[in-house]
Amino acid sequence: MQNLQGKTAFVTGGASGIGLGIAKALLGAGMNVVVADIRDDHLAEAKEELGSPDKILAIKLDVTNRDDFTKAADAAEDRFGKIHILCNNAGVAVVGPTELATFADWDWVMNVNVGGAINGVTTLLPRILSHGEGGHIINTCSMSGIVPVGGTTIYSTGKAALVTMMECMRPELESRGVICSAFCPGAVQSNIADAGETRPEELSETGYAEADKRRQDGGNLFHLYQTKEEVGERVLRGILDDELYILTHSEFLEGVTDRANAMIASVPANLPENEEYKKTFAMLFNSPIWADEIARQKELKA
Repeated sequence: MQNLQGKTAFVTGGASGIGLGIAKALLGAGMNVVVADIRDDHLAEAKEELGSPDKILAIKLDVTNRDDFTKAADAAEDRFGKIHILCNNAGVAVVGPTELATFADWDWVMNVNVGGAINGVTTLLPRILSHGEGGHIINTCSMSGIVPVGGTTIYSTGKAALVTMMECMRPELESRGVICSAFCPGAVQSNIADAGETRPEELSETGYAEADKRRQDGGNLFHLYQTKEEVGERVLRGILDDELYILTHSEFLEGVTDRANAMIASVPANLPENEEYKKTFAMLFNSPIWADEIARQKELKA
């Protein structure tokens, strides 16, 4: 997928924040871009900012609605012919103590963040494979999926699932020409804090009203965050380099290292290995994607 010129990307949550940054970068690389988003106002603003009406298709889409996802995919193919890149970027968030979470809090976040990605893959992967021209699937996973912290249980659980989805799909699909990447940004100037404005009425019950109020009263820290353009260009680079993990912030190195080392330290070291078990289930004990990614990153940084 190094040759992006004239090919088509489908970006969910694409009309603001990270999604819009990705759309801008892919448009700049010569791609047609389908900008799918739940908010009409954001779609209108994105069309204005992106320009290039001949290369942009703005579609209103609730990623939890499978029928509408199919209709959006059909519209994209009607307009541009084939879809090559899927960016499962639409996301929402709630944060706060786990014991305050309601079923509605869990269902809303999981339906959008995980269910939306499932719907994207199930709807678009067969279409990408069918044209045989190769493709790329990117899940916006967040560093919360790799370095989770207390108070983010719902959000981080869903984002960790998105990381694992890409790690499982990568060895399955790479030989068939479809690369899968986990995009794990740190803080980005986005509108995810306002995602509650599109929360469905039937899932409106929340245990986080006070926690959300305290968050909003905490001040504006956008000056510390990367811009949508910066992360959009980072995703483009990750696509061009076939990266498994597309990361944005070096500040997470200590956390990533400590988590890996904690797992290594927890593996039983003094127990003899069962050679028959090890041989019989060899496919379960490692994945080639990690050695491949280590080699790729060494080459990229050389």
